[in-house]
Amino acid sequence: MEGDRIEEVRLVHSPVDEISHLALDIGGSLIKMVYFSTSREQPIDKTQINASRDSHAVSRSSKDGHLLNGRLYFLKFETSKINECLDFISSKQLHYRGLQHCGFPASDKNIIKLTFSTMVKATGGGAFKFADLFKEKLGISLDKVEEMSSLVSGANFLLKAVPSEAFTYVNGQRNYVQIDHNDLYPYLLVNIGSGVSMIKVDGDGKYERVSGTSVGGGTFWGLGKLLTKCKSFDDLLEMSHQGNNRVIDMLVGDIYGGMDYLKVPVHFLVTWEQIGLSSTAIASSFGKAVSENRELEEYRPEDVARSLLRMISNNIGQVSSHKLDFCESKGEAKAMFLRHEGFLGALGAFMNYQLVEEFPDTIHLAGEKNRNPLVGDLNDNGVIECCVQARPAVED
Repeated sequence: MEGDRIEEVRLVHSPVDEISHLALDIGGSLIKMVYFSTSREQPIDKTQINASRDSHAVSRSSKDGHLLNGRLYFLKFETSKINECLDFISSKQLHYRGLQHCGFPASDKNIIKLTFSTMVKATGGGAFKFADLFKEKLGISLDKVEEMSSLVSGANFLLKAVPSEAFTYVNGQRNYVQIDHNDLYPYLLVNIGSGVSMIKVDGDGKYERVSGTSVGGGTFWGLGKLLTKCKSFDDLLEMSHQGNNRVIDMLVGDIYGGMDYLKVPVHFLVTWEQIGLSSTAIASSFGKAVSENRELEEYRPEDVARSLLRMISNNIGQVSSHKLDFCESKGEAKAMFLRHEGFLGALGAFMNYQLVEEFPDTIHLAGEKNRNPLVGDLNDNGVIECCVQARPAVED
């Protein structure tokens, strides 16, 4: 790659991956990282993709370089602790790109030739805010990729290329959805970061931001930190899973004596109109705190976190529903979630390298067995196997 320089680094029994391409989405609250690797420690299961491919060898060559099998990895860091991200990049040497399998064999079996990358693809406001810090600490420049474009590119990539990526969530159960590529557009992309953006996507490179709200992930974390004294986003999210929002939220049943709110008179001369609010529906978030003579310390932090999460999630869902009507969905749309939902921007920035050449016929994620729905927690951010085109660096 033009501007890169080739260095020889001796790696004896080193866990450093054999090739890496790094992309970042640096938001106001979290840093999302995606990198590609042909890791020697975690070879691809050849029985589940293509037996003719070797996870440690070039699958085939092209006029511009070679195609390499490998994996995309997903990590996140708190933006307020950006030095942890910098230390990770440095320790894993992710700003280097191994060349051993790009047609440049090392002279010694313990030596891997590396290209020091002077440019790393990055998106998000932090790509501007922290550009000098990355240059100072790692000696790299952040090649800035437009944020909305990255989000759409990342979403399209996941929806088109990765099976068992999208799922619906009904009654506490995840149901994975097979995407019909011929009926993908239009769709409404609701990106929940520190704030929320709602983007109508009509095709590759065709999108429009139609709405948004300042009440998003940053609101959940900020208020949660003040109300529960929780120190990290992940801890707050885990705390909310252990809580019961009914302790603090005022429900429809609390107002109607435990009954559902099913009908309401429209006019004194007209029959009652169906409403259909169950007794468990939230009438007022944190509403019980008004009438109860209790201090904040008397509520469990888990219940506070749960109520806060429900309040913000419901608000985002309601605004999104109105935008679906605006986008003329005609009631046919349904809410779907993505397993790698937090990494759309970073994935889009990665795609901007224009490295991804193809994907195995049977892409699978770590943890997926026999192409059944994914096993394990949603937050494990499973790796994605793919094939990228690696071009040899230009030696000065």
